[in-house]
Amino acid sequence: MNNPIALIESLDQEGRGVAHVGGKTIFIDGALPGERVTFQSHRRKASYEIADAVDILQASHLRVTPACAHFGVCGGCAIQHLEFSGQVAAKQRMLEANLWHIGKTRAERMLPAIYGPAWGYRHKARLRVRYVAKKGGVLVGFNEKNSSYVADINSCKVLPPRISDLIVPMQHFVEALSIRERVPQIEVAVGEHATVLVLRILEPLQPQDTPVIKAFADKFGVQIWTQSQGVDTIQPFYPLDGPDLSYSLPEFDLVYPFQPSEFTQVNPQINRVMLRRAMQLLEPQPGERIADFFCGLGNFTLPIARSGASVFGMEGSAALVARAHESAALNGLQGQVDFQEADLFKMTPQALQSLGHFDKWLIDPPRDGAQELIKSLPDMDDPETKDGHAPQRIVYVSCNPATLARDAGTLVHAKGYRMLAGGIINMFPHTAHVESIAIFEKIAR
Repeated sequence: MNNPIALIESLDQEGRGVAHVGGKTIFIDGALPGERVTFQSHRRKASYEIADAVDILQASHLRVTPACAHFGVCGGCAIQHLEFSGQVAAKQRMLEANLWHIGKTRAERMLPAIYGPAWGYRHKARLRVRYVAKKGGVLVGFNEKNSSYVADINSCKVLPPRISDLIVPMQHFVEALSIRERVPQIEVAVGEHATVLVLRILEPLQPQDTPVIKAFADKFGVQIWTQSQGVDTIQPFYPLDGPDLSYSLPEFDLVYPFQPSEFTQVNPQINRVMLRRAMQLLEPQPGERIADFFCGLGNFTLPIARSGASVFGMEGSAALVARAHESAALNGLQGQVDFQEADLFKMTPQALQSLGHFDKWLIDPPRDGAQELIKSLPDMDDPETKDGHAPQRIVYVSCNPATLARDAGTLVHAKGYRMLAGGIINMFPHTAHVESIAIFEKIAR
């Protein structure tokens, strides 16, 4: 029986080609927009199927040979077979499609895409570890595609070259430990002056492991930390006097220390450009009071404060709030910022009003978006509600185009805002992950 043929229309948020055949939506791994392919389904539902491309009958002019020998087996990247500019364009189309189909809105202007280095950009990563005797020892890498198995790799092109070159030495290092079968993960955190490898250990290290760890750390110039249970058990093992992890924003004369488990953007080059774009859109001014919701360790808060504005940061993690206070003091901005721990997913209109008036907002939520925060703004058609607590401008940084679209729909259709502009930030090249930024302005009544 011949495999069916499909014409690929677009990419989905997993990087799969999307087609419609026989009244069904078919998601086809390995296919690109504009291509004609044969496919074989491995999951069938009433309204859709998940499939793999079998033969490319008509290839896209943007199809390229993946640069990584492990692409297709390793699940770390999804679209290396799409030329880099095509990746950026596909993500921009994905953002526009989400805004219209989910939020029933469009940006009045699409911003130029933010993009940077295609390789070696990922400065934070969680590497899976597995001792597999049949494969000759320890595997260190990402999961295989659509699998819980660890991919058998010896390099990774999206990691900094120095970290990629450590994959094979890390395999030998873990194999030399007494608890080699009880180390399921190595978390990598690269700062400007230090590199930390956090070993997740399910059993205590033994005395004979100490010289192994010291030799590896000294040879490769890394710090070894351990984690025995939750994140509160992460602690340095060797050396104990190494330099702190940190990153800088030279444009704003800022330095941020951070712990290996704390959230920071994985792509420091793009983070700097993203900050510049956000400040251009927000236009903070001296004397303004500005809110930074989901502020984390103050990545956006402190650049806003450099403008002379007074900034209030709110974040759900007590550890990150403490780190934000530390960074503000380190950079001499403690008099212009205030931070508060709060669960923004439980925001109410009353709680929002209690914070007082803000001239502008910056929002940078996790993948779930900022639904409760947005819903807490005054409704545009409620005669009993005044706009006094509604900011004139909102800059929204998103890591999920679907939740940005949902929240944009609420802002435009229920809260009285215009979506002036939006665009993508290619924070994760060769993956289907879409980061984006948008600006909303309050419509005068």
